[in-house]
Amino acid sequence: MGGDPRMRLPNAAHTAQPWRIHDVASDFTVEDVWALPTPGGPDGLAKLVGQMTSGDGARPANPAVRALFEIRWKLGAVLGWDKPEAGIGKRVPSLRDRLPKDLLEGPRGADFRAAPFKGVYQTHDEYVAEMANQTVHVLMHVGWVKDKTGDGYHGQMAALVKPNGQFGKVYMAGIKPIRYAIVYPKLMRSIERRWQDQAAG
Repeated sequence: MGGDPRMRLPNAAHTAQPWRIHDVASDFTVEDVWALPTPGGPDGLAKLVGQMTSGDGARPANPAVRALFEIRWKLGAVLGWDKPEAGIGKRVPSLRDRLPKDLLEGPRGADFRAAPFKGVYQTHDEYVAEMANQTVHVLMHVGWVKDKTGDGYHGQMAALVKPNGQFGKVYMAGIKPIRYAIVYPKLMRSIERRWQDQAAG
């Protein structure tokens, strides 16, 4: 791919791709886009999704990242951010309610075992999962794209968000430095290690 594969990309790296998500989530804002260190062939998305959604793949391996997530869930429990009535199908409808017939009848994609993301749809080069709470409705989009050299493929992850009013906007702004300084860099390294271990096995 050239350069550091664990890199943040401009939003255009997501919006320029001919993905189906653009048609069903035009009211969501692209928050982050990252190149994933997961080199492979043209059919690697299913393997990547399986790794990310499995019990081991979804749980952050890095102790610092794991601690941050645990703090967030405990804080959410105390403040009521993650109550069922704030989630998908309650505070906000599922993105699946918007899907055209072919996507709705196609594979939904796996739910995350160790995170509150639920599969929305999966194609040969796209996987979308969603979660919602009192702060935000988030879509995780994982795509499978060609390398710049055209010799291979790799994963690309984007977070699309719809904050819940002013409170949600403040929350997203408040956690932004932590995401960039700690969560994403360590998450990328964890994804890379697991991908390499799986390839070696």
